[in-house]
Amino acid sequence: MSEDPLVAVETVTDIQDQHRTAARQFQGIPGIERTAGGRLWATWYTGGVNEGPQNFAVLVTSTDDGLTWTEPIAVADPPGNVRTYDPTLWIDPLGRLWWLWAQTYSHKDGNIFDGAAGVWAVRADDADSAAPAWSKPLRLADGIMMNKPTVLSNGEWAFPCAVWNNHGGGTVPEHLLPKQTSGLVVSTDQGESFTYRGGAVVPNRSFDEHMFVEHGEGSIQVFVRTFYGIGQSVSSDWGQTWTPGTDSGLGGPSSRFFIRRLQSGRLLLINHKVIGGEKPARNHLTAWLSDDDGATWIGELELDERMAVSYPDGCQDADGDIWIIYDHQRHKCGDILFARFREEDVLAGACVSPNASLKNLINSTGGVR
Repeated sequence: MSEDPLVAVETVTDIQDQHRTAARQFQGIPGIERTAGGRLWATWYTGGVNEGPQNFAVLVTSTDDGLTWTEPIAVADPPGNVRTYDPTLWIDPLGRLWWLWAQTYSHKDGNIFDGAAGVWAVRADDADSAAPAWSKPLRLADGIMMNKPTVLSNGEWAFPCAVWNNHGGGTVPEHLLPKQTSGLVVSTDQGESFTYRGGAVVPNRSFDEHMFVEHGEGSIQVFVRTFYGIGQSVSSDWGQTWTPGTDSGLGGPSSRFFIRRLQSGRLLLINHKVIGGEKPARNHLTAWLSDDDGATWIGELELDERMAVSYPDGCQDADGDIWIIYDHQRHKCGDILFARFREEDVLAGACVSPNASLKNLINSTGGVR
């Protein structure tokens, strides 16, 4: 196969030794989803001992509420110096499971980004199956997307895609020039086609890692990772134009966060709590709720107090349980974990619902060897 990042890589279900946990030494960017039938899916990227051309994305599953997890059942692993990374999972309104990742040329000399990258996806219509049938890979847009899409009130699907600054110095084809915004790529036909609509410009943005929240018909707020924490911008025309970016005031250590509207209408925020005068760090991963569209935040459930816990992603199932995945010490413990809780647990500041539990292990390697 060609070492071309613009060429689709097959979703491989014939797992090789290098894809198994015993060979894994590094991980990043986990994602989680739960089907209507109760099957859990989790993804992350691994391969090698850091970010680089050996990276590939893997997919695992659980049918017992996360008590046990399979070895990888599928992998996106391009040949040569093309890496797949920053995957995410999403179940669309039709119940179909989307597995998305970024794909870029990665030079052997340490440059890990070719300046264009690309968001790729496969879809499984039989999401409750132990061995789903995957669609052919589809390239949605330039850039990277590691957070879930948002379904807007007009039925459109908003995908948070961004082209980073050219950290790797690669040569970008003219038709793939970066847009330099925290972009909104929209599908108006339930995932059959995708169009870049517009994007916010938030000063001091850091890898974007942005998420959308709709506040009313056509009013969309975007939250963006910045070097000072979390920035924001607002669109009143379905994402075509955006206000100048400002500080959201949500703080944090310049790391991925998670914000999502729940079935109750409340907003859920997962971020790192700053205690006292401490410098923001990737510790004290905490959940909050908002009854007023993010103007104020109530409740406070600490999911994991330890250092080097990061990159939360989550979903809410039909019963109202919230599932949050994150990682711990990528180079040492090599842990991927999840928390399960409900809104009442956040409000109580402790696990009070029957099935609530924290620091549940999905996968571990013992770190770089």
